[in-house]
Amino acid sequence: MINEKNEKNILLMSFFAGLIFAIVEFVFSIYSHSQSALMDAVYDASELVFIALLLFLTPLFHKPISEKHPYGYFQVESVFLIIKGFMMVSVTVGVSAQVIESALSGGNPVNGIQIALFQLILGIASVVVYCIMKRMNRSLSSPTVKAELLEWKLDIAYSLGMSGAFWASTFLEKTSLAFIAPYFDPIMAVLVVVFMLPETVKILWNAIKDVFLFSPDEQIVNQIKDICSDIMREKNFVPSFFDVTRTGRHLWISIYFRIPESSLCVSDLKIVTDKINEQVSSSFNECTCELILMP
Repeated sequence: MINEKNEKNILLMSFFAGLIFAIVEFVFSIYSHSQSALMDAVYDASELVFIALLLFLTPLFHKPISEKHPYGYFQVESVFLIIKGFMMVSVTVGVSAQVIESALSGGNPVNGIQIALFQLILGIASVVVYCIMKRMNRSLSSPTVKAELLEWKLDIAYSLGMSGAFWASTFLEKTSLAFIAPYFDPIMAVLVVVFMLPETVKILWNAIKDVFLFSPDEQIVNQIKDICSDIMREKNFVPSFFDVTRTGRHLWISIYFRIPESSLCVSDLKIVTDKINEQVSSSFNECTCELILMP
């Protein structure tokens, strides 16, 4: 219950902070005619829809597994991450088409100093929000919250980078490169896409792997193997095969093993199983591990 409450509080904070940012960015984009600010507002507004849905679904992610739902509701989270990924990619492609059209039509002259100052303020505010959310997330292992933290981290880098870039662009008007100035804002908007899109695609791909019960990253699997193999050796259990899958935030680990003896002591199996679950849970928080004896 504590984790559920903390997760909802983080999502609420992200929602209201994102709402304020989206409104401010949209108003500023109208005032300054900046396409880069409009692109940022579109990203933040799209994110708000996803967070609003998750606020209603978060209690499902904390319900225990049952016979009717052997994998719980963890898959729901992966499905919504997929929806979010496709939504962000679609929005990006749509707005990018408008930006490219503007660039081909002669560019979009803007006040570089004005935008630089605005992005600097947004960057500082994003740092404050990120630090508070990071502190609140210390005891959680939620892919949703991690995705939100990644979004804010990207916002920080984007805002501060844009501030520096627009500040530097003001010096172009005093050089032989002054003809580039009208194209600077569309170029920055395209760079936002180049910067944001890979991370969005990464989140989308990881969510797709979770839905289809693919094995997690090799690094995670190897870490699990190292932890479990050391413990199993204590009782002379020989691991033959590791079946590791992820559904949302939960890891499911099945270890098929053999024994050199002709019989298995049930108490040894319980000791090893309990110890493995304890060790793995301390590393990955939410996981379920079972040992299966092979004939």
